This record gives sequence, structure tokens and C-alpha cells, in this order.
Amino acid sequence: MHSLSALNALYNEKFSVDNFHQNPTGLYKPVNHIMNIPGKRIRPLLLLMGCEMFGGDAKQALNPSFAVEVFHNFTLVHDDIMDNADIRRGVPTVHKLYGTNAGILAGDVMLAFAYRYLTDVAPQYVPSLITIFNKTAIEIFEGQQMDMDFEKRNDVTEGEYLKMIEFKTSVLLGCCLQLGAVIGGAGAEDQKLIYEFGLKLGLSFQIKDDYLDTFGEAEKVGKRIGGDIIQNKKTYLYVTAFNNANAAQKAQFTSLLTEADEEKKIKEVKQLFEATGARQQALDKSDELYNVALQSLQKISVGEENKKPLAEMAQKINNREF
Repeated sequence: MHSLSALNALYNEKFSVDNFHQNPTGLYKPVNHIMNIPGKRIRPLLLLMGCEMFGGDAKQALNPSFAVEVFHNFTLVHDDIMDNADIRRGVPTVHKLYGTNAGILAGDVMLAFAYRYLTDVAPQYVPSLITIFNKTAIEIFEGQQMDMDFEKRNDVTEGEYLKMIEFKTSVLLGCCLQLGAVIGGAGAEDQKLIYEFGLKLGLSFQIKDDYLDTFGEAEKVGKRIGGDIIQNKKTYLYVTAFNNANAAQKAQFTSLLTEADEEKKIKEVKQLFEATGARQQALDKSDELYNVALQSLQKISVGEENKKPLAEMAQKINNREF
């Protein structure tokens, strides 16, 4: 098995920069822009690790690993348009640089390329990969719609929120691991367990992401702190705080939904997150889900040495500050 750094090097050797050389440049320049922004590359690495965990050859999984990274970045391009976001990972978003129409079309072609790379594997894997990937893509789009619907509501429950982030974020992490497991030759039960590991890790990841969007440092996070608050996103922080709030605090939350002064809005909502105990609850929930993920990992029928790289990756995700 390769180390995490070795897998990263293997991936970067094949997919480093400017992988989309085709004409017209007006279509592919925006694609290269988003793909070349430095990122965590968590999803492709999880796919490669899932493959190697079951004794597979990571080189056979490189194209699908790139597919999930292209697909993930496609969703970011379209999400940024819907959120009217100016910055992504510290640099201008695609639509900010190239315009909304270019952003939409760049995302469209990225989705097509994701399928091209996904199916560029040994033929026996293609039906399973397509089935898993299609299910995941549909759930991600459903999750995005739920996220947008929640912006208009102030009565979102914790259960609704968790289902939304399960679809919008977590299913792709589970998908990556299961895709890798398929190529690695895992049986049905182990595929299920590694998917559950990714799913719970993804929930923990997203709650931590929500937390960092509000209480992180802009230089580390790579975007403006408080963006979710400005967009009235129903994050775990917001949902928990509102459900914990007394009548006066709920009235303040409702009033702040339409507050035009962005700095005031961010400051006062953060104060409410603190006062209602939501800040600590978010950290506690993230840790709880992380531990549930590790329980699924432990049940997989491979040796402890094979599980170690994923356990270490999960720990890094859980402890991150960006």
C-alpha cells in the first residue's frame, strides 16, 4: 500500500495542471481555472485508498479518482453561481472571472468529462461504477435543492438538516470509497461498511465546515468568514441555535434574516450561536459522527494495517482548521 503522500504524488503525476486543452478556449479556460485551484483533494485520495485497502492497484483507479474530482468541482462552479459567491479557496470564482453563462457551460462539460473518466477502466467494473455514481449524483442535486429551500424557512429541524448534508456532501465521500472498493475487489458487505464510513465522516466533515465558515480564520479557510450567515444558510449551527433559542432570541434570528448590514448580521448571529450553546454543540456533533464513522471502519474484514491509512486520513479531516 502507498502512503498518503505517495498516492497524492501518483495522482498529481497524471492530473497535475491544464488537463483540458481542447478548443474552444472560452469553454475550457474556466474549467482549468477551477481545477487548478489548490484544494484538499480528499475525494480522489479516498477513492484510491479504498481501492488499495482491499488489495487493488491504485493505478487502475486513477481515472475514476479524477472523475470524482471533476464532478466535485463541477458542483462547486454551479453552487457558486447559485450562492453568488465571489471567492473560492482564496481566488475568484469561475462566474466572477468569466461570467455566469461561461460558468454554467463549464460545469456542464465537466459533468460530461466526469462520466468519461469514470468509465475509462477495466470493462467489468463499469456497470457497478455507473450505478453507484448515478445514485450519488441524483442525491447531491436533491441535497442542493433542499439547501436552497431551507433558505426560505426558519423551522428546519436537525433531522432535515442532517439529511440535506448527507445528500449534498456526505454521499460523495461514501461513493468515492465504494468506487475504490469495487475496483479493489471488495465484497458487498465490505462495500456497504466502507460507504457508511464515508457517509458518517462526510456528515462530520460538513458540520465542521459549517463551523469553520463562521468561527474559522479567513486566511486558513480561503473564503470570507460568515458567508453562510449572509446567505441565510440553515447550517447545523443555525438550526441548533434556533431550536435552542428562547422567544426573544427567535425573534432576533427572524429579524436578522433581512438585515442589510452584513457585518452587523454576522456579528449578531455569531453572538446568538454562542449564547444558545450551538457553537459547542456543533463541535460535539462533529466528533460524535467521526467516532461512528470509525466504528464502521473497524468492522471491515481486512487487517488493521490496511485500515490505518483511512483512519489517519479521517483524523486529519476531523482535526483540520480549513
